[in-house]
Amino acid sequence: MRMNLKKKKKGLVFKEDGQEYAQVSKMLVNGPLEAMCFDDVKRLCHIRGKLRKKVWINTSDIIMVSLRDYQDNKADILFKYNANKAISLKAYGKLPKHTKINETDTFGPGDYNEI
Repeated sequence: MRMNLKKKKKGLVFKEDGQEYAQVSKMLVNGPLEAMCFDDVKRLCHIRGKLRKKVWINTSDIIMVSLRDYQDNKADILFKYNANKAISLKAYGKLPKHTKINETDTFGPGDYNEI
């Protein structure tokens, strides 16, 4: 007998106290990553076991992190937003207006000739 499993669609998840939105700036070796939080602090983030090998995180993705009370420069990743949900967060005013969503271009203007 097969069970009919349906994926539950989650609504938009907003941050709570002790959490912050961030954008992935650099992937590091063996799992951790460097993210620029929107409170202007660069943090080393750890991918939780629940997300590891199930949710693929890339550079410039928008994530929600849990801040550590005892280590201000480290955090744990709670949630990854897809492009549509990140655009919705930006429309609600939860992300800064200068945030670039779903853009992996690492070149600045005029850097194309240096390749």
